[in-house]
Amino acid sequence: MTDGSASVAPLSRRERYRATRLATIVAAVVNSLLAVTQIVSGWLFQSQALIADGVHTLSDLVSDGVVLVAARKASASPDRDHPYGHGRIETLATVVVGVMLAIAALGIGWFAVQRLLDWELMTGPAPAALAFAVLTLVAKEGLYQYTVRVARRIGSPLLHANAWHHRSDAISSLVVLVGIGGAVAGWPWLDAVAALVVALFILRMAWRLVFKSAAELIDTALEPEQVATIRDAIAGVPGVKSAHMLRTRRLGNEAAADVHIQVAPKISVSEGHQIADEVYRAVMASLPALRDVTVHVDPENDEEQLRSVGLPLRPEITECLRAAWHDAPELAAVEQVGLHYLGGRVHVTVTLRLDDEQAGAELNRRAVELAELLRQRSDFQDQLGQILILFRARTSDGRP
Repeated sequence: MTDGSASVAPLSRRERYRATRLATIVAAVVNSLLAVTQIVSGWLFQSQALIADGVHTLSDLVSDGVVLVAARKASASPDRDHPYGHGRIETLATVVVGVMLAIAALGIGWFAVQRLLDWELMTGPAPAALAFAVLTLVAKEGLYQYTVRVARRIGSPLLHANAWHHRSDAISSLVVLVGIGGAVAGWPWLDAVAALVVALFILRMAWRLVFKSAAELIDTALEPEQVATIRDAIAGVPGVKSAHMLRTRRLGNEAAADVHIQVAPKISVSEGHQIADEVYRAVMASLPALRDVTVHVDPENDEEQLRSVGLPLRPEITECLRAAWHDAPELAAVEQVGLHYLGGRVHVTVTLRLDDEQAGAELNRRAVELAELLRQRSDFQDQLGQILILFRARTSDGRP
């Protein structure tokens, strides 16, 4: 979801919860006072529209309760059972608010249709009801303006949804005002027609809220421009040849991403890890909403190259090396065996200690013989790539 969540400074979960709680408490107090005022004034001045709007306002109290509980739960830190945090609670609550909007819209529409069918039986309210309708309209619109400002400041789609709930209430109060005015002027059917229009507007808003939140619940990716920002951040890290398999998803007002980066195929593990750390820091800095980034290091583009599935691991290869060189004196001189899994094959590098008396030409010849011996006696000849035999010279004090 993007409504109300763009261009905001990152806030802690506790700060967001406090702001959401304050806005929700203010809304609950205002709605409580309005509901009592509407129902009492509607009863005193014979306005069924005011009474119905008062009942509608009572439903907002339930909405405010949902927002308050969801905000408190969503502000909790990640734990063992919820390693990505609790942001999805806010998303789920947004769906609930959207459903409540839809129910309210259907109720308004149904009531309007019933009034249109029986408009001859309508009785007009007292003119004094207009004053209470105006009071309700002003209070509801003021509540919307206050709530939507807070939602934009903290980047809360849930609070933004609740703000639109207040706006829908303001519009329904406008319908009540028009209906009461029309009834006083002698056209009671205006109330019902306007109510139908408002019901459709509220239903459209409910659909947008539910649709966007449902998309988030099924891990819909971030907006294309946000994904492009992440790719640019990755491309700016030295040592990254390319990036692929980038996946993003929203977690309430936060987001997570994972990506594969391609580096030079024969760099050390520690260098690859260092590059991945730099990618993590660059991506986290590029989007304040990101709370988790997983970076997988690839020596080649595994979307295009053959995956190294089923290739022998180090224990099997070293055992094969010992078996192949069991009668070769160089076996005792093996210092290191390097393995590179590239292009669907295993590339083996063996480092041997070098004795001073051995000539370079002899070493080269022997290296070729040893490599061929390993290839011929291995059980996975087709999977072996380059075999490189290295000799390390000793210093005068005997240290390598």
